[in-house]
Amino acid sequence: MHWQARTARASRRERKQAVGQLPIVADLLAAALRSGATPDLAALVVGEAVGGPVGRRLVRVARALRLGIQPAEAWRRLREVPEAERLARAAVRSAESGTMLAHSFARLGDDLRAARSGSAEAAARRAGVLGVLPLGLCFLPSFLLTGVVPVVLSLLANFVPFQ
Repeated sequence: MHWQARTARASRRERKQAVGQLPIVADLLAAALRSGATPDLAALVVGEAVGGPVGRRLVRVARALRLGIQPAEAWRRLREVPEAERLARAAVRSAESGTMLAHSFARLGDDLRAARSGSAEAAARRAGVLGVLPLGLCFLPSFLLTGVVPVVLSLLANFVPFQ
């Protein structure tokens, strides 16, 4: 059971690292394609340079493309990474239709960066809201003891006769 928890943690860490790499990978693929590299060479060079979970899969994509495997099948190796299916779909669409892959990758890198920025802002807002709860729990008792209790006691003193 212990090894399963460790494997799950490693899997979550790898997924998080892969999502963080995607905007950079998209930009590097676009730059390599603009410089005249073929898709298989671009995937190989970027995969070896980046490393990590996305890099390893890109190297497998490049090898599959060089072996003559159809682009849809070759780029499927990248779809295992969350959010990387968009890279794979763009590459397959380009191979089928002949569209500019470099432009698609560059635009995709911008989109991924914007999405990551939006999720970071949402996390920061959540942290601010969650920070209010402990403050409220600390200040509420002191407010009650210094503000409300003396007023209630003075009102009680006026209405309840002491003997």
